[in-house]
Amino acid sequence: QVQLVESGGGLVQAGGSLRLSCAGTGIPFSINTIAWYRRVPGKQLVAAISRDGITNYADSVKGRFTISRDNAKNTVYLQMNSLNPEDTAVYYCVVGNYWGQGTQVTVSS
Repeated sequence: QVQLVESGGGLVQAGGSLRLSCAGTGIPFSINTIAWYRRVPGKQLVAAISRDGITNYADSVKGRFTISRDNAKNTVYLQMNSLNPEDTAVYYCVVGNYWGQGTQVTVSS
């Protein structure tokens, strides 16, 4: 059974940083593209990393967010720096057709 568990969300002031984690079971991250979406309130692609390590980002987060993976831990990360209130959303880890439960990120002014 596939399970994706996100963690690392929270409340931070503008200009601060957070690091999100997504740990997966039942599906290998090493052979799949992994993506982070956020609901703002619609679903918006934030960042993705392919099986070959190719990354892409939404224009609004380029230079501030970094996606990475640790295949040995079957975990993907999203390092978020220079956060602003517009980054406030529920963030979801997505692998294939599977979505995690999401983790809340709130950025105050």
